[in-house]
Amino acid sequence: MNNVPEMKLAIVAVSRDCFPMSLSEGRRKAVAESYKKKYGEIYECPVCIENEKDMEKALSDIKEKGCNALVVYLGNFGPESSETLLAKYFDGPVMFAAAAEETGDNLIDGRGDAYCGMLNASYNLKLRGIKAYIPEYPVGTPDECADMIAEFLPVARTVYALRNLKIISFGPRPQDFLACNAPIAPLYKMGVEIEENSELDLFEAFNKHAGDKRIPEVAADMAKELGSGNKKPEVLNKLAQYELTLLDWIEEHKGSRKFTAIAGKCWPAFQTQFGFVPCYVNSRLAARGIPVSCEVDIYGALSEYIGSCVSMDAVTLLDINNSVPGDMYNENIKPKYSYTLKDTFMGFHCGNTPICKLGACEMKFQRIMARTLPVEFTNGTLEGDIAPGDITFYRLQSTADAKLKAYVAEGEVLPVKTNSFGGIGVFAIPEMGRFYRHVLVEKNFPHHGAVAFGHFGKAIYSVFTYLGVEDIGFNQPKGMLYKTENPFAK
Repeated sequence: MNNVPEMKLAIVAVSRDCFPMSLSEGRRKAVAESYKKKYGEIYECPVCIENEKDMEKALSDIKEKGCNALVVYLGNFGPESSETLLAKYFDGPVMFAAAAEETGDNLIDGRGDAYCGMLNASYNLKLRGIKAYIPEYPVGTPDECADMIAEFLPVARTVYALRNLKIISFGPRPQDFLACNAPIAPLYKMGVEIEENSELDLFEAFNKHAGDKRIPEVAADMAKELGSGNKKPEVLNKLAQYELTLLDWIEEHKGSRKFTAIAGKCWPAFQTQFGFVPCYVNSRLAARGIPVSCEVDIYGALSEYIGSCVSMDAVTLLDINNSVPGDMYNENIKPKYSYTLKDTFMGFHCGNTPICKLGACEMKFQRIMARTLPVEFTNGTLEGDIAPGDITFYRLQSTADAKLKAYVAEGEVLPVKTNSFGGIGVFAIPEMGRFYRHVLVEKNFPHHGAVAFGHFGKAIYSVFTYLGVEDIGFNQPKGMLYKTENPFAK
C-alpha cells in the first residue's frame, strides 16, 4: 500500500494536581512498554499535563517529534479542561483511555480514580464539540490499554488519511446510475477534497500520452501479471497508456493533498472513444491502494479508500448483484453450511477486482457492453471468481439532504463456482435477507458496496463513528428487530 499514511503514535499522560503525578507517569511508562513489546513503536511524551501550560508544552513536543495520532492517557483522574484542549489543538486523530487500579493493597495513595475521570473527560469533549476515539471499555491495565491502542491505530490511520485525501472524478454519472450520485458537501465537512473533471479532459490527457516511452514497460508488466490469462494481448498498449495517464494525472493534480482516490467512468461513450474498457487498469491501481470506483461513484471511491486504510490491503467495489439460484444453493451450500438461501447473494462487477483477490482470472471483453457494441471496443475486463475467505461489506453514503449514513456487515465469500462472468463471487452474510430489506432497501443505499478482504467491521464501524455518522446499519441478528421490520412477519 503506497497510498496510505504511516502513523507515528504519541501517548501523553495527564494528572490532576491533587493526585500524585508520579502515579500517572509510572502508569504511562507501563502502557508504552507494553505497546512496544506487543505492537511496535509509540512516542512517550515526557510532559505530564496538569494545566494548560503543560498542555502547550506537550503539544509542542509531540508536534516537533512528527506525531500524527495521539493517545491521551488518564493515569489518574486528570484535568478535564487541559486534556480536552490538547485533543482540540492536536492536528490528528485522538484516543482517550484510562488506567485501572492495580491492587487492593494500594488504594490510598495509589488510587488514581481514572474510572471517574474518564466520565468528566468524555463530558468535556462533548461540551467542546471535539471528536475522539473512546474504546468500548476505555479503562484497563497496561496490557489492556496497549491492546486498545492497537485497535485505535487503523481508525487513526483512516481518519488522518481522509483529512489528507483528494478524490478525483471524471465525467458525470451515467443517466441510469443516478443512484451513485450524492451531495459532496459532507465530504468537504470531513476534510476530503474533490476535483471533478470531464471525460473530455481525461481523453485529451490520454491522447497526449500516445507514444509515451514508458508504455512498453508497463504493457510488459501487465503481460507478466496476467500470464496465461492474457486473452486480449492486442489491447495491452492502450491499457498501459491509460494507466500512465491516470498516474500522471494524480501526480499533477493532487496539489496539497497526500493521498488520492479516483471515481472513473467506463460507459456509455468511454469504450467507443478510448477503444477499450478500463476495468483491468482500475484493478491494478486498487491493488496499490489507489481505489478507482466505477460509474463515477465518488462515495464508492471514498468507501474503498477507507477499507484500504483499515485493512492495509487491496479492496474492491461490487454490485450487490443477484440472488443465488435455488439449485446452486441446494447442491453446493445447503449441505455444507448453516446459511439459508436468503443469507446468500452474488457480488459482481465487470472486472475491477485486483488479481490478488481472484482465484483465477482472464483479461477478456465486457460481456454486457458487447451485447450492443463490437467486441473490440469492450476489451479490458478482468474476469474470475473471487477467492473464498472472510469479507466485510460496507459503504459510506450521503443522503439527498446531505446527511451521512453507512452500513457494515461481516461475512464470507464461499468456495462455490459461480458459472458466470465478470469479477464475481458467492457471498454469505448472516441474516442478509433482513439486512437487504431493512437497511439497503429501506435506507436507499445504491447498488455499489465496498469489500474489504477480512473481518474489519469493528474498525470500520469505529471510523464511521469518529466521522460523526449517526445512522450506521448492520446485519442485525435474529430476534433483534429493525425499526421498520414487521414483528409479525414469519
